[in-house]
Amino acid sequence: MTLTTLLIYISVAALSLTALTHVFLRSTRNLFMSLLQNFAGALFLFSGYVKAIDPLGTAYKMEQYFAEFASTAEGAGAGFLAPIFPWLSSMSVGFSVFMIVLEIMLGLMLIVGAKPKLTAWLFFVIVAFFTVLTGFTYLTGYVPAGVNFFAFGDWGPYAESNMKVTDCGCFGDFLKLEPRVSFLKDVFLLLPALVFLIAPGKMHQLFTSGVRSAAVMLTGAIALFYCLSNFVWDIPGQDFRPFKIGTDVAAVKQAEEEAAGSVEVLGYVLTNKETGQVVEMSTADFLEVYKDYPESNWSYETFSSEPAIVATKISDFEVSDTEGHDIVPELLADPGYTFIIVAYALKGEPGNWNKDYVEDWVNDIQPVVERAEAAGHTVMAMTKFADDAYLDDFRQTIGADYPFHRGDDILLKTIVRSNPGVVLMKQGVIVNKWHHSRLPSFDDIARQDILAAAGQ
Repeated sequence: MTLTTLLIYISVAALSLTALTHVFLRSTRNLFMSLLQNFAGALFLFSGYVKAIDPLGTAYKMEQYFAEFASTAEGAGAGFLAPIFPWLSSMSVGFSVFMIVLEIMLGLMLIVGAKPKLTAWLFFVIVAFFTVLTGFTYLTGYVPAGVNFFAFGDWGPYAESNMKVTDCGCFGDFLKLEPRVSFLKDVFLLLPALVFLIAPGKMHQLFTSGVRSAAVMLTGAIALFYCLSNFVWDIPGQDFRPFKIGTDVAAVKQAEEEAAGSVEVLGYVLTNKETGQVVEMSTADFLEVYKDYPESNWSYETFSSEPAIVATKISDFEVSDTEGHDIVPELLADPGYTFIIVAYALKGEPGNWNKDYVEDWVNDIQPVVERAEAAGHTVMAMTKFADDAYLDDFRQTIGADYPFHRGDDILLKTIVRSNPGVVLMKQGVIVNKWHHSRLPSFDDIARQDILAAAGQ
């Protein structure tokens, strides 16, 4: 789905709600204002819902922002602010759930007209905050590597590769927007936000005050429960990420690599280091005149054709063993079943591991994978990059005899929204995924015929 398609659906919903409000409920005070309320409300309800499906995804995006803010503050001579952002990052999950629930409640408040002045101010503050955030994301495309965001004189031509945060996460993983599109979307939303602030008295109000308040509070409670259900005791029921159940990772990875290999360099963008002059030309033209643009005076960037298949995180699926060898090709070709325990970060340190976290491994995971090993299946763990001593100490603590491989933590977060979580794979296909607290016993897995092909 594209943003245009989504906005069409939201507009149809807004028109329908406005017709219902005006014709049947006879509650409109100003048709245009009611239409704005219903459009903004429906958009916030949908945006909040798709993020509620995966609150950890929003939290991980916040962590990226906080890390970038810390780096920017340090480089801008405001180092005293830098320690604040890691502290905020440690609470990113709580911030994520709060923002999602607030967004959903605010969407309903707009539609039913609850507390117009408060709603108008909340909507304006949130949209203004998102505008600054998406604006920062977009503008970092003009900031070359090694240059601080506030060194405006050193900004260069826009390049997507400059951005540390490449997606605002406005619609979670359901819909990825280019930073510029996200920014323009929020600038557009500032218009109804200002209208609401100027004339809150013209906003329609449905039902009685008590009914409106009860509906908003009930919706908030349901949204909170739904958010928590998607990461505290289970993984999201809907998966918009590349590593969803049923995905043939081997086939997708091969197709994406072939598509990337077929990309052709179409030309060059040359930038004069002194004057900032930008020259764009095809590869053929550049080869004829490249001597006129010495690298001492000009910086080069290429632009290429678009790949036939857009690359996903599956293209980055690389995990190393203790010797640094990528085990993924062997994993994807394995005709048997592999139980993969994914933990993007082990909680604690050698000699001081988090007690509850260790119990999650020992009580939820070890009984299952030990039976799987005894039945002849492969078992492995994947975690972020760490030294051998660190991993060996944790393995001994939980009593694991299977290998711990290393990978990028962002990649591991994408695979399963549980730390730890378990992924069952067979010949490159993801058969199933589980939150550690929802992992069935090995006998239950076998009874479900998941392992029937292996004779269990």
